[in-house]
Amino acid sequence: MSMLLRRFNEDIDNPDRNDPMNMNAGHLQTRANRPLRTMRPIEVTGGHVLAAGSFAEADVGLDKGLISAGNDSRPGALHIDARGLYVLPGIIDIHGDGFERLVHPRPHVNVDPAIALLEADRQFAANGITTAYHSVTWSWEGGVRGADAALAILETIEELRAHLATDTRYHLRHETFNLDAEPVILDWIANGRINCLAFNDHMAGTIKQRHRPDKMAGMIARSGLTSSEFHALIEKVYARIDEVSASIERLAAAARHAHVPMLSHDDMSPQQRDWYRDLGCTIAEFPINEDTTRAAASAGDPIVFGAPNVMRGGSHTGCPSAGEMAALGLCTVLASDYYYPALPTAPFRLAAQGLLPLAKAWALVSSGPADALGLVDRGRIEEGLRADLVLVEDRSPLPPQVVCTITGGRLVHLSDSSRLG
Repeated sequence: MSMLLRRFNEDIDNPDRNDPMNMNAGHLQTRANRPLRTMRPIEVTGGHVLAAGSFAEADVGLDKGLISAGNDSRPGALHIDARGLYVLPGIIDIHGDGFERLVHPRPHVNVDPAIALLEADRQFAANGITTAYHSVTWSWEGGVRGADAALAILETIEELRAHLATDTRYHLRHETFNLDAEPVILDWIANGRINCLAFNDHMAGTIKQRHRPDKMAGMIARSGLTSSEFHALIEKVYARIDEVSASIERLAAAARHAHVPMLSHDDMSPQQRDWYRDLGCTIAEFPINEDTTRAAASAGDPIVFGAPNVMRGGSHTGCPSAGEMAALGLCTVLASDYYYPALPTAPFRLAAQGLLPLAKAWALVSSGPADALGLVDRGRIEEGLRADLVLVEDRSPLPPQVVCTITGGRLVHLSDSSRLG
C-alpha cells in the first residue's frame, strides 16, 4: 500500500479482539492474530452503484469496515468522487494460481514466497480482488508442487495476513493420488488452516500421456526428477489406485465436519459429479463437458469456470466456453485461474457481447463466489456487510480499468488521486 493510502487509513490497533470478518462457510473464525482496526470513514459519491441486482446513481458510506447508509456525512470522512464510474462489490477469487509464476518465474528459479505473495497482493488490489483464495496444488509429483512448497505457501500466508491488502486465504488443491499427504491434510483441516479443499485427479491424463515427451516435459521439469525417475514415480503412485476413493471419503468427511467448502475439479461425467456431491463436495469446478455441467446445474451446485476463458473467447483446452455456459445459466462463478486481470475484465466482456446484463455478469465474481463459499458477510453492496468495493471505469476502446479498490473499509488502490476530496 502506498504512503498516500496509508495516511488515509489511519488504522489503530486494538490488541484485545480479533477480526470478526474472517468467515469460512458462514462460521466465525479468528484470523492469525490480526487485530481490529479503527478506520477513517469513507464516502463514495456520485457513482453508478450495483445494489439489489440493479444499477442506480447513489452514494455509499463506509464506516468501521462495514457498508453504511450513504448521504450521511461523517466528521473527518474521506470523500471519493465516483462520477462516471461503476461502484461494484469487491471481487472474490475462488481459485487463483497466478502466484505460481511469481514464486517460480522460470524453470529452476525460485523466489522467496513472502516476496511473491506480497507482489500477488499488489496485483489483487490493482485488479479489484478483495478476497483471494490462493489455489495451492499439493501433488504426488513433488518439486514445486510437493509437500515443502505447499507448506511454505501456507505458512507464508499465515505470517503475512495482517500485512496484506486483500483478505487472503488458502485453497488446497489436493491431488487425490497423493495418498501420503492425507494425515497432514486432516491435521490442517482440524486446525482450521485451510479455507477450501479441492479434489483434483490428473493421474488419469498422466497415464494416457506418459509415453509422449511433449506432454510430459512440463511435469518432469516441475518435479525436479530425471525422466526415468519421474516415470518410475508414476508407476509407483498409480499402483495404489484402489486406495484413492477411501482416502477422498475420509478427507471429505473431515472437511464436512469442519465446515470447509469443497470443490471437485474437472468432473468428467454426471456420475462423477453425483459421487462428489454425495460426499458434501457441492462446488463443480471446471466441469469438462456440457452434460456434466447441466447435471451440476440441475442439482443446484455452484459451477465454476475460468475468467480467462471468457476473456479469450473460449477454452484453450477444448472444454466448454465459459461465456456460452454463463449465457445458458450454467455458470455461477468465474475464477481468475491463472490470470488475475481476467476477473475484472470478464463481466464487462460478457455484457459487451450481449451474453449477460452487467449486473448479472458481475455477480459471477462477487455474490456468486460468496454464496458458493458460504461467505455471508460480503459479495454485495448492502448495509452492514463488509466494506469491499471496486470502482471501475469502462471507456471504449480501452478495457475496463480498476480506478479504486477498498477492502474491509481500507483504501488499498487508487489510480487517480484527483478523485479524493
